[in-house]
Parts: sequence; structure tokens; C-alpha cells
Amino acid sequence: MTKVVHVAAGVIRNSSGQILIAKRPDDTDQGGLWEFPGGKLEPGESVQSALIRELQEELGINSTELSPLIQIRHDYPDKSVLLDVWNVTAFDGEAHGREGQPVKWVEASALSKYQFPAANVPIVTAAQLPPRLLITRDTQDLDECLKGVTAAIEQGITLIQLRQKQWTPDQWYEYLPAIKTLCQQAGAQLVLNTPPANLASAADGLHLTSDDLHRSDSFTRSQDQWLSAACHSPADIRQAEVLGVDFITLSPVQPTQTHPDTSELGWDTFEAWVKDAKLPVYALGGLGDQEVEASIQRGGQGVAAISAWWPE
Repeated sequence: MTKVVHVAAGVIRNSSGQILIAKRPDDTDQGGLWEFPGGKLEPGESVQSALIRELQEELGINSTELSPLIQIRHDYPDKSVLLDVWNVTAFDGEAHGREGQPVKWVEASALSKYQFPAANVPIVTAAQLPPRLLITRDTQDLDECLKGVTAAIEQGITLIQLRQKQWTPDQWYEYLPAIKTLCQQAGAQLVLNTPPANLASAADGLHLTSDDLHRSDSFTRSQDQWLSAACHSPADIRQAEVLGVDFITLSPVQPTQTHPDTSELGWDTFEAWVKDAKLPVYALGGLGDQEVEASIQRGGQGVAAISAWWPE
């Protein structure tokens, strides 16, 4: 049986929202690469206790506020590593490399500029994503769409999926610039759900339907662009991983008004499927602000929703 090494790691954020990364010594495995600080659990040790201990030993800080971010299992030829990653949003002390390792505070958006071990790639993504994702409501009216996006932004939403299945190509070309400008001015990222082909690279990301996932074994996207996908089964999740998707929505977790005849997964199934996923997962379906913490505690990135943040 392959040995599984359980490792606790921290995405440590300072008061400015910057994230601390540390450089691995050149003479160690994957030396010279950057990583999120942490270390192996000792026998009988909880993840939180291990992380607090490791960050004290490595950085000289005492972590006081922790919450789960993502779990990733990565298989190497000789072993498997379970990376148990937590957000550290409050700590006492000044972080420094107590073992002589270089450390650096960087903006979350700049993490992709640094080289990390392969197992850390989903963690880099999770560290950059917010806990709430808005999916726009269907509307033929640009002003109504702008009003809805504005309302969501005013509620602190910073990741928006533009989903308008009834728009014609002409409407996409006419409406997208105004929506994109609104998001850019507010510092929100815009992901397009199946736009016309020549608009695929016109925003911060592209979203694939579950049908799109299974039409190809590879997918080309623009550099520095998010790729997300809709998943409804473990097979969808595996295919998203094959295609190199950055994050997914998993639905429906609870009954929804838009799909009343679709059986909900429930939180237990959501948690079980997320546990085997190797990328961040948003819970979708009948959810809102009150369920964000439930998703996070069950391994999710947070919640994706339409009605929760869209004006009636």
C-alpha cells in the first residue's frame, strides 16, 4: 500500500491581504521552488495543532484564526502526499524565516508568477479565488443585467460568471463591453459562459458546460485566463481535471427553482465528491450566504449562486 504523508500547510494572509510564501532549500526535494509554509503531522496530532506548531517553528508566528481552504492528494512514484491547506487570517508575531529560508509577502494575483511544486498548483488557484461566485440571471435587457451585476458587486462579490443562454451573438457583441467595464472598474473578475467563439478570450475567464467537458480531451485557452466548468458527477470532475480546468461548480447541492425535477446531491455527497477532487469546488444549487461556511467546512471553495445576490 502506498504511504500517504499527511501535511498541514497555511495560506497566511496579512492585514493587506498579501500571502506569505517560502522558498524551499536548494538541497531538498524540489529545492528552489516556492511553497506555502507547513509540515508533516505528528502521530495523533490534529491538522490545526500541526499547522500552528509548524508555523511557530518555521516563521516564529502564533496562528490565532484558521479555516479550511482545500485538501489535495498528490501521488508521486514512491509516496502520496495529502496536503491539508488552511487559511491563516490572524496571527501574533512577525513572520520571518527562522530556518534561514527566504520568505516573501506577495499579492494573491501575483502567485502565478512564482514556481511551485506541481501539487501546489490547485492551492495557488484556491488562494486567489473568493468564497462567493455570482452567476447572472437570464435577461434580454442590458440595463437589467448591469443593475444585477452592480447589486452583486455592492454586496462584495468579486467573481462573476456571465451566463446568458438566450442572447444572440449580436447581443453578446453589443452588451459585453459595458458589463466588462463595470467589472473592471469595481475590481471584479468576469468569466464568460459559452459566449460566441471569437469572444472566448474577451474577459478574465471562460466557463464550460458539462457537455463541453466531454467533447474533447484537450482545451486551449488564453494565457492568464481562468477556465471553469459545470460538474454534476464524479466523471465530470475527473474530465475537468484532465482538461486542466482551474475550478468547478458542483450541483445541485439543494433543490432549486430553476431545476425542480433534478435530484439534489445533498451535503454528504458533495463532501465525498469534493474529497476526491484535485481542484477548487464551488457548491451550487439553492444556496446563498448562509451556506458559504457549510461549503467551506465540507471542503468546498464556497458558494456559487444566482438568486442570492441578484435583485428581485
